[in-house]
Amino acid sequence: MANWTIDPSHSEIGFAARHLVITKVRGHFGEYSGSVTSSDEALNDLNISFEANVASISTKNADRDNHLKSADFFDAENHPKLAFVSKSVRRNGSDLAVDGTMTIRGVEKPVSLHVEVGGIAKDPWGNTKAGLSFSGKLNRKDFGLAFHVLNEAGDLLVSDEIQLEGEVQLKLEA
Repeated sequence: MANWTIDPSHSEIGFAARHLVITKVRGHFGEYSGSVTSSDEALNDLNISFEANVASISTKNADRDNHLKSADFFDAENHPKLAFVSKSVRRNGSDLAVDGTMTIRGVEKPVSLHVEVGGIAKDPWGNTKAGLSFSGKLNRKDFGLAFHVLNEAGDLLVSDEIQLEGEVQLKLEA
């Protein structure tokens, strides 16, 4: 059994939402942890577990960040963590299709992720590292993030569809 942990100094976990239907606003979580187990060091038979601290959200705008932490969105005071746990992983060529359960605001919903395996390498200190890029989508309202304001054209100020995206470097634990 191979046990991997996220190397946060070489990883980023983020999201993007359409604002005014015309541009994507991106954000990320500064504090998170996660682990991956596999039957071998080649990342076969993966099990993925991930958790992020909602209060660590950053979109490069303090007012927006505070609004995202409020009860209109994540309700960080009552739901300080969000989590993802894989249920199944299938190979699709060199990529992976990962199905799992996302928990936000205490609501659990299925989420599918497309994962590209960047490769496995040794760093200069002899540590085995693996690189993964992931993407997926979810509907924020499915999780109770129900803030709803329309612009003058009748379009949503913030899209319901949220894109999930990340670059993750894993470290094989001894």
